[in-house]
Order: sequence, then structure tokens, then C-alpha cells
Amino acid sequence: MNLLIRPDQVVPFDRGNGVVTIPYVGRWNAEDNRITTGQTVFAVGTGLPVHSHNVEESVLILEGLAIAEIDGERFDLVAGEATWVPAGVPHRFLNRGDEPMRIYWVYGGREVTRTITATGETFEHLSESDRGGLTTR
Repeated sequence: MNLLIRPDQVVPFDRGNGVVTIPYVGRWNAEDNRITTGQTVFAVGTGLPVHSHNVEESVLILEGLAIAEIDGERFDLVAGEATWVPAGVPHRFLNRGDEPMRIYWVYGGREVTRTITATGETFEHLSESDRGGLTTR
């Protein structure tokens, strides 16, 4: 099965506080996928809490200025730069700029979970529990 995704035809997933995800490839629309992909847009002054996944993740900054916090280290990133985070490593992304930041993400698996570092709570990626957008300014 082939799949063509047009972002304007995808229902966005509102994570709260100006963080919105556009899911691309996942178990919701592909029966044999081995990766899960999409993009997330962060309004000015927003981010996600520190968390980890049960699978590896790569993130490409498409627009804006980002902070990638990976295993306690902070990195300033610009459009065109990317990260790779192994499964189980705490991380998060924050918008450090004065314009929206947009990322493209790829998870190395079909069954993706998110574990919030502060609480230990684990839930399915993009489930109703997977909100957590926060303001950082």
C-alpha cells in the first residue's frame, strides 16, 4: 500500500498551549508501517515537557529557532539541523524564537509511547493523554 499525505487534509492534534501536531504516517493510516512520522508546530514561547519514548526518534527543524534538551544537555538549533535520540533518553524541544517553530519527526516504530520524566506516566503517542504543550516564557 502506498500513502500520500497532504497536510491540509490531516486533522491536527492540539497538544495544548499553542503546540499542534500534524500526524503523517502511523498505525492510524498504514497497516505495515515500521516508522511513525509527522510534524509539530510550536507557537512562540512553547514546548513540551521532558519525556522519553520506547523507540528512537529523529527530529528535523523545518522553521524557526529551537532548543533541544537531550539527556540534560541543551542545544540551540536552526532550520535544517536535526537530532537523533535513542529510545529511553529524556528529551524535549522548545521554541526559543519570536516566530513559530516547526519540526518534522520520525519514530523508529509502529507502537510509540511517551513517558513524562517528572511523573513517570506512560501513554500512547497521540492519544488523548498525550497533550502536554506548555508555555516557557
